[in-house]
Amino acid sequence: MFRYYNPNPVGRSTVGDCAVRALSKVLDISWERAYRMLSDNAFKMGDMPSSNSVMGSVLRQHGFYRENLPPTCPDCYTIGDFCRDNPIGTYLVGSDNHVVAVKNGAIFDTWDSSGEPILYFWTR
Repeated sequence: MFRYYNPNPVGRSTVGDCAVRALSKVLDISWERAYRMLSDNAFKMGDMPSSNSVMGSVLRQHGFYRENLPPTCPDCYTIGDFCRDNPIGTYLVGSDNHVVAVKNGAIFDTWDSSGEPILYFWTR
C-alpha cells in the first residue's frame, strides 16, 4: 500500500532526496534533521550524503542492520512483495537507485515504487 509522504520543508518532490525522506520516516525525525545527519556523516566520510555507505552509517548508529535478499530472483521480488511479506515493522528498503521507507506494510514516499525490484533492506 502506497502512502504519499513528503516531509521536504518547501514541498519539493523532484530533488533526489529519497535518502533524506526515507531516513526521516524510519527515524521519525524532520527532513532537516535527516539531511543534517546525512550531510555530517558524508563530510566525515568524504562521500556523498545519498551514498549507501553514508546512509548505512547513520542507520547503524540508530540500531539498524542490513539484510541482503537472496539472489534467487533479483528482478522479480519487488517493494510491493516486500510490503505484503512484512506487514509489521519499520524498514528502509533499497532498489537499484532508490530507497524508500516501509512501515507496517505501507510504502511512504512521493511516488508509488511498489513495482521496483529490491536489493536490500535495513531493519532493527
